[in-house]
Amino acid sequence: MDTTTRPSTQVLLGSALIVLGAIGFSAKSILIKLAYADSAQVDAITLMTLRMLFALPFFLAVALWRGKAATTTHREDWVALLFLGITGYYLASLLDFKGLEHISAGLERLILFLYPTFVVLLTALLYRRNISGAQRLALLLSYAGIGLVYGTQPMTASPDITLGALLVFGSAVAFAVYMTASGHYIPRFGSRRFTAYSMSVACAVTIVHFMLTRPLTQLDVSSDVLLLSVGLALLSTVLPAFLMNAGIQRIGADHAAIIGTVGPVSTLVLAYFILDESMALPQVFGAAMLLCGVLLVSLTKRNDR
Repeated sequence: MDTTTRPSTQVLLGSALIVLGAIGFSAKSILIKLAYADSAQVDAITLMTLRMLFALPFFLAVALWRGKAATTTHREDWVALLFLGITGYYLASLLDFKGLEHISAGLERLILFLYPTFVVLLTALLYRRNISGAQRLALLLSYAGIGLVYGTQPMTASPDITLGALLVFGSAVAFAVYMTASGHYIPRFGSRRFTAYSMSVACAVTIVHFMLTRPLTQLDVSSDVLLLSVGLALLSTVLPAFLMNAGIQRIGADHAAIIGTVGPVSTLVLAYFILDESMALPQVFGAAMLLCGVLLVSLTKRNDR
């Protein structure tokens, strides 16, 4: 059903939920940078583990609370869910958290926001779908925009800016793999159960990773880092996931993707006021090109259906 046939109150509510969810997700990089600045002992896997420890009970509760699956599931479906949970929420998060050790929150969010363009490329490759002229223009705008932002970043800010950018780029690719493949399996489990199960898998893998590579004493962090970890778990993981889910149910995934472009913008604003990050005019122009490219991808995907 198109949003034009939905009650206006539902459209407004759905849009508001998407905006709140996008802002919650976008605040993740701000909280991570604040935690890194607080203590040198806090690395990517330690912060990820704290985040997952606080988030896991909520996802397990949702997984147990929901009723039967939407359809009959088979062993292959569960294997796929395990793979997608590890790829989309463990690997993508690990690369993202590691990348934020080296680059600004604003640049991280812009690179990560390339994932819709990767979904288009993966879909064309795997399902042999042609890329339309509008989509090619969108891809060109997106990659030219991120190239402009990256090329005008002051190298003095971090000597490992290229490494950080590549790590976040890998995170975007991993999440695009998850998004491309999950569309086939979400109907089998139901969207909430699929989210809860895949996130629970990622939580478990993250905790195992930490236990195999770090002493438990590393979890003895400052109260500030502990509070930031709670914020990461609740405000930037659990709550946005369900806000986005509720918003998509009301206005549809295509419209949600377009409204979700508020995420990178909110990150840039939050980074400016909280982290004292700044962007020169060429970087602002590059960010605008990227956002236009992703918007065009979302619009052409909607019109092709």
